[in-house]
Amino acid sequence: MAQNENLPPRARTGIVGLDDILNGGLTPDRMYLVEGTPGTGKTTLGLGFLLAGASVGETGLYITLAETEVELRAVAATHGWSLDPLTLFEMVPADGFGEDHEQTLLHPSEVELGETIRDVMAKVDELRPARVVIDSLSELRLLAQSPIRYRRQILALKHFFSTRACTVLFLDDKSGSGSDLQLHSIAHGVVSLEQTLSGFGAQRRRLHIVKMRGLRYRGGYHDFEIERGGLRVYPRLVASEHVMAYSDEAVSTGSAELDALLGGGLIPGTATLLTGPAGVGKTTASVQSMIAALKRGERAAYFLFDERLPTLLKRSASLGMDLMPYVDNGQLELRAIDPAEMSPGEFSGAVRAAVEEHRAQVVVIDSLNAYLQAMPNEQFLILQMHEMLTYLGQKGIVSLLILGLHGITGDVRSDVDLSYLSDTIVQLRYFEAHGEVRQAISVIKTRTARHERTIREFQIGSNGLLVGEPLREFQGVLTGVPTFSGEGKTLMASRIGMHGTRD
Repeated sequence: MAQNENLPPRARTGIVGLDDILNGGLTPDRMYLVEGTPGTGKTTLGLGFLLAGASVGETGLYITLAETEVELRAVAATHGWSLDPLTLFEMVPADGFGEDHEQTLLHPSEVELGETIRDVMAKVDELRPARVVIDSLSELRLLAQSPIRYRRQILALKHFFSTRACTVLFLDDKSGSGSDLQLHSIAHGVVSLEQTLSGFGAQRRRLHIVKMRGLRYRGGYHDFEIERGGLRVYPRLVASEHVMAYSDEAVSTGSAELDALLGGGLIPGTATLLTGPAGVGKTTASVQSMIAALKRGERAAYFLFDERLPTLLKRSASLGMDLMPYVDNGQLELRAIDPAEMSPGEFSGAVRAAVEEHRAQVVVIDSLNAYLQAMPNEQFLILQMHEMLTYLGQKGIVSLLILGLHGITGDVRSDVDLSYLSDTIVQLRYFEAHGEVRQAISVIKTRTARHERTIREFQIGSNGLLVGEPLREFQGVLTGVPTFSGEGKTLMASRIGMHGTRD
């Protein structure tokens, strides 16, 4: 323990999310490798690292072997940065290609490599920086022309920097053949940046820590974006890091009948899955449960994938559930998500922010079908959703998930089976009775209470979701074609709704 207390403070990278992954930052006075193909954000990361040091009074030196100072300042301008606190050392002299620089006794690469290394060392000794970025190693690799000379020069640089008390980032565009494992073995830590294209939508960027000696870090892939202001990393969600105590007393959905179906209401720390075909009332049931929480003074977050935000607001208001007052007073965070533009990691980050910063106690995801389309494949969806729901459960959040089913009657199916991830499943179905198409609601399972095993009819009208008494005369529910064979007087009275439809 005493040794840990004497360790030097971490060198914060200044990259949002990356310091969290590294548990505080990098070990100072070490050499690190940041690798990635062109366009992954290496230069932006390097500049952000130096500016983070400058903000705490550390001298920063950016040595560029490929880009010009004008190009670097143009990159910084797009992020709203000023590079005045930094020293930019451009090693691409405009007069370096004249006839007076030509010689024939030695191979040009031997002279150029030696001169380049000496110039780097001289500049570091002159400036004595605390942080250095060298962009990029591909130029040194080309000058070396052989793996042996390249490794020897990198080792020489590592020894040189180890005696100068500075933290160094080497940027590498991976232009060499295959993975440069020699460089991986030399560096104290390696951060790998990747960029992939999906069939549709924006490119996906992610990073992972390949190695980090003597430092605990969060492994695996972490999504990131290049925004104005630099990189923003979304650390992979690890639910086990967020355990906390909370009350598990049931809360009301706003409907006494629906509470009875659920065995008392919604339990904090559980996920409720509402399934059913299109138009049956899944969103209405979720909004009504959320409004009940808002009326209790709680906060909520609604993530909308399926429809436009104005449509949801207008439709909810027409059903007597006006959401705008809660949006205006800050209780409700209402966010429309475009799955083609948002990575799964960014969405997890948005959910975390809603819980930890907005202090939401109810989270609604509408719907899982659209969320599925944002994921590379079904396996990733299930793993990511399992971790997110576990996280929400350990935070004591009431989670409401909507899953649309294909078809109206008969063999109704979903895109993916998420039933095992949820603590409660509420099934909404259409049924036929006396020449009319009606709606029924039932609870298939709950893990936390003894729920009703009946089927209740419900209607959607100007006051939201109205649930009736249990109906006993159903047949064929498990076949997917539930029909009602009882007397008409046991059904809810049909009424003409606000828009001329039966509600």
